[in-house]
Amino acid sequence: MKIKHRTTFLLFVLTSTLLFGQNSAVFDNNKTLLFKVTKENSNKETYLFGTHHALGKSFFDSLPIANEALESSEIAIFESLNIPGQMFPDIVSKRTTTTDWEKYFNKEDYTFIKALLQNSNTDYTKMTPTEMYTFLNRHHKQYICKKRAEGDTSFTLDDYIVSRAKDFNLKVIGLETTANQIKWINQDVEGMPRRTHKKRLSYAVNRIRTKDTSSCQEINWFTNLNIDLQLDKPCLNSLMLTDRNARWMETIKSLIETNNCFIAVGFSHYWYECGLINQLMNLGYKIEPVQLK
Repeated sequence: MKIKHRTTFLLFVLTSTLLFGQNSAVFDNNKTLLFKVTKENSNKETYLFGTHHALGKSFFDSLPIANEALESSEIAIFESLNIPGQMFPDIVSKRTTTTDWEKYFNKEDYTFIKALLQNSNTDYTKMTPTEMYTFLNRHHKQYICKKRAEGDTSFTLDDYIVSRAKDFNLKVIGLETTANQIKWINQDVEGMPRRTHKKRLSYAVNRIRTKDTSSCQEINWFTNLNIDLQLDKPCLNSLMLTDRNARWMETIKSLIETNNCFIAVGFSHYWYECGLINQLMNLGYKIEPVQLK
């Protein structure tokens, strides 16, 4: 099934690139988050959609062409799925150790944190400093940088697209478990001194408390589709990008050969030399940016 005729594609037909990959320059600042993936002598179509975890329902609903691409697919592929009993609150609740937050927050900040998390379904006393920082950073982006529309109950943009995929009766697949994501987030800053954690947490709390929007540029360029994939630049984070992308590709390459797929993962996983776009081009796939607006 194809996207309806109103979809406009930005076609870049370069004969020499069909075998050896496309020039990354054609993707720079292309004003889209959606890419069509095809291969010669195959009738299968895959769509790549870059997500930002802080956004939600209203953003995806504003992109009818992306919704059409999702509906036209057979399988929807995500970073992970929210499986009851295997979600972040479930994993944290099973821990037997707690964090002495008074060693990481001053009295004022700790009071603020307790008030912020008093109705949370996650036991924050068992969270690690890295997990707390990740939560605060996302909260700032979700509620300070980009206020949610009324009635938007999705936790992330990814979660909402999963719900839409189920509405379309698509098979949904997660590329990794929540448990592994938590493990890697903590490993990424393993050995970080407590004083550094304290500085990061204090900064994160202050941005929320003061409703600071000075660091919201990332949300702004994302929602405005002002994207630069930088496909010629090296990945600088092996654990969170290079290694994960390589593992994901083992699953992705087998699925897209025989199915029409819609892949929705964090947009950073398409960037840089190790990104999924480069890896797919290296396998002989043609990648076409799809104009969204």
